[in-house]
Amino acid sequence: MLPGEQEQFLSYNGEILIFHLSKPKHAEGAADKTMNLCVRRMVFNRDTRLFVQKSSGVFNMHASPLKIEIICCSCTTDSRTGIILPCILLKKKKRNNVVKYLLLLLHNSNQFEQSFHFKLDYEVKEDIRLFAGPSVLWRHANKLFYISSNTCTVLSAPVHLSSVVWTGEIEDEGTVVLGIRTACLPESEDEDEFSTSDRAIWGSEFFGYAIESQKMLTGTCFMPHAYSRVVSSVYVCKNEILKKQLHISLVAVTHKNQLIWFQDGLPKGVCELPYEKPCSVKTAVTSGNELLFIVSFASRSICVVQRRDGLQVASKWQEVKSLLVDDFIGSGSEQLLLLFKDDSNADVLSTFKITDLGAVNYASDINYKHVVPAAEGLQKNGLLTVRALETRLQAGCTSVQELQQHLRLKKRVILESCRALIDLVEERTHILPTAKEVKCRRKTNISTYLKNPFFCKEGLVSLWDDVENPPHSLSKETSLASKVPEHFIEKLWQRVVGDSLVIGVKLTESFYLSLSDVSLSLVMDQNFSSISPIIKCQNKIIKLNKAFSELAVSSCQTEPPPKKIKLDLHSKNDLKKEFPKRCSKVQLDKTKTITAVTSLSPLLAFHRVCCIVILHAKKRKHLQESKKITVLCGKILLSLEDISNGKYSVTMLRDNSYCTGSMEDIHTVLAVSVRFSFQIVSSDCTLTPVNSWLLGEMECTPFKEYHDNVFCHKAGNVYGTVFNWTLKNPFEGVLTLFCRNLTALFQCLHSLTRVLPPSCDVKLLTSGSKGLLTEQLALSLEKEMLTSRSLFFSKESKAENSFTWGNEPGKKISDAPVASLLDSEERVQQFRKKLQNERKESVLSMNQTMNGALYQELALKIAEAQLSSDMIVWRLS
Repeated sequence: MLPGEQEQFLSYNGEILIFHLSKPKHAEGAADKTMNLCVRRMVFNRDTRLFVQKSSGVFNMHASPLKIEIICCSCTTDSRTGIILPCILLKKKKRNNVVKYLLLLLHNSNQFEQSFHFKLDYEVKEDIRLFAGPSVLWRHANKLFYISSNTCTVLSAPVHLSSVVWTGEIEDEGTVVLGIRTACLPESEDEDEFSTSDRAIWGSEFFGYAIESQKMLTGTCFMPHAYSRVVSSVYVCKNEILKKQLHISLVAVTHKNQLIWFQDGLPKGVCELPYEKPCSVKTAVTSGNELLFIVSFASRSICVVQRRDGLQVASKWQEVKSLLVDDFIGSGSEQLLLLFKDDSNADVLSTFKITDLGAVNYASDINYKHVVPAAEGLQKNGLLTVRALETRLQAGCTSVQELQQHLRLKKRVILESCRALIDLVEERTHILPTAKEVKCRRKTNISTYLKNPFFCKEGLVSLWDDVENPPHSLSKETSLASKVPEHFIEKLWQRVVGDSLVIGVKLTESFYLSLSDVSLSLVMDQNFSSISPIIKCQNKIIKLNKAFSELAVSSCQTEPPPKKIKLDLHSKNDLKKEFPKRCSKVQLDKTKTITAVTSLSPLLAFHRVCCIVILHAKKRKHLQESKKITVLCGKILLSLEDISNGKYSVTMLRDNSYCTGSMEDIHTVLAVSVRFSFQIVSSDCTLTPVNSWLLGEMECTPFKEYHDNVFCHKAGNVYGTVFNWTLKNPFEGVLTLFCRNLTALFQCLHSLTRVLPPSCDVKLLTSGSKGLLTEQLALSLEKEMLTSRSLFFSKESKAENSFTWGNEPGKKISDAPVASLLDSEERVQQFRKKLQNERKESVLSMNQTMNGALYQELALKIAEAQLSSDMIVWRLS
């Protein structure tokens, strides 16, 4: 854009802004000194292939038409809002050679705003730039001046320069001006020692000047000083700081009619330009993320340089009135808009071309109505594309149907497994459905899955080899379940807390002492074909000692998420390590309660639901031998009416300085809480403030039957928190908290730290000492190794009766020398036959099979050994 033109073009968000000055209609021919700055917003219509006016705006000024003109326009950032807005610089000549400059901002409502103005006693003509702020920069008498909306004062930079080749943003430096100035020879050098070429190189140099920090930048990080005498314009494509080092990629045009690509101050490519006197260079990122360099020349010519296989000229045009770069067609990438000079037409957008040197190509001289062959070709290509898409859609639908069938099969397998589990618990013989029954149940064809080894014919069968007798492990479980005492369960109860359903099973003393690895499962009694009847739950085992008011939760830790949530009772050893004195006093007068916690909202969707409670455990038969048992504990009924009436709510009330919650309510609060233990050590004073803090600030009251465990009645997030304070000595104790969430924990700790002495040390305790867990891990890994080894040798011994070999006993290939076996054709054939038999036997030995019961036993024992090791590793981590 040339400064003297009264009509300026600017691209903004895909629109074309056309600025021009005009006199008001009522003032034409009069002596009125009023001028209008008009703007038109034009957008490209892809249907008509023409530019249409979207809106317009006007700004009135008091000035003479001969004394006002548009200097330049650009899009800059408004520092007040951070929004990029169009910016216009106007010049008004005053008396006594005073020139006034106005900087206007254009908002989206087409309202003009005067950002600032300034006066000079000279006209600005050289290197005028608009940048963020908005700000104006120019060069005059080899000096650099600038003004911004923040200062509204003209400032001068302490540098002398001959030209400005680029202005823009640099990371960590802000606005930077890249210029060329006269270089000074080093004082220590003798000028006569330099040759003519050396003087030519040292005659000028690049430099960078950061406006905000007012510091100089080394020019060699942009390009070598040798190019300072020929470069006319620069565009910085990329700048970043890596390892505290500035890395810059830029492109420059020279007076030698060249375009040069620089990276980190070194030239990486050069291209000869088709015209002389290049003025400026800019970039465009087109479809396919291709970077184009656009060079403008003084002769109103334009050329585009691509980076394919080096720098090369891709296209060029002449008699270009204006060049804009933006996304004019709304495709998500940039295009070039070339406005050509046309004196015969008053419309400035009458002759144009939009292109990205690729698929996008719109021009005003193309009559799209008569381009029939191209339209027919496009229609033909469209039909082919639609057919290809239809084929892909059909293939996708087929894949979806196959996946749906596969999911239905998986659901049937899970449902049949649940029925088998229920029959096992209720001591009924489970009969697998026949092929005809399965075929009647389903309505879709599953022939796709007939090759799956888990399906036989068209019916679901067991995953093991078909045998007349069921696997001995299942029969043993069934037989063992029948030997369980009838009155081993004292009580089955349920409670509702928030969105959690808590189910508890209280066991008899004698039965509990003979169990290990106890857990509960919940199975819906209703037959829902669309969902799995197994309910996901989390188990906890809580032991409350009435005699000594001791509380311990042995299952506060849960297993890693990928595995089924199951509780390990061996963690009681960790508690003995953690509280050696108290746990040594554990008496037989204890309640043994196992709880299962599950989400309540999914069950409420059925309005009324019945769940079967099943107990899983290992019953110790001898010192080292245990067998798995599965016991039906009973059924629970859950309805929305009972929950609304508060039938299963938890009630904790104060009664004469005690908390009168029932045993079930206490178990429920502990089950839905998360346990945290902290060791508190004081070096110079006793820990008596902790009791005062619990009973005072936290408003805690002890349970009536378990005095050492106190319930927090303080309003807010901490309500319902249970504390257990154990003093090992006057200077050391362990505080155990059962909190609903981490927010309550942090609030309790924040309140506690305000009453503790500053010298106190508070340390979070893990669920077991590291040394003990490490020892357990070593023993578990040893057991896993011994189990695998013993199972391997037992498999080899049992396989002798199951495997079939191709060799007859005692038959071996003769150990005679090979030469004696090959002395005749008959012996060669004999040797070949024996070699082939040996290969077959080798293949058979690598493809041994075993019956399903044996494989089930091996896999189960190995999985148990690995599960124990994984649990300890998870707790160590």
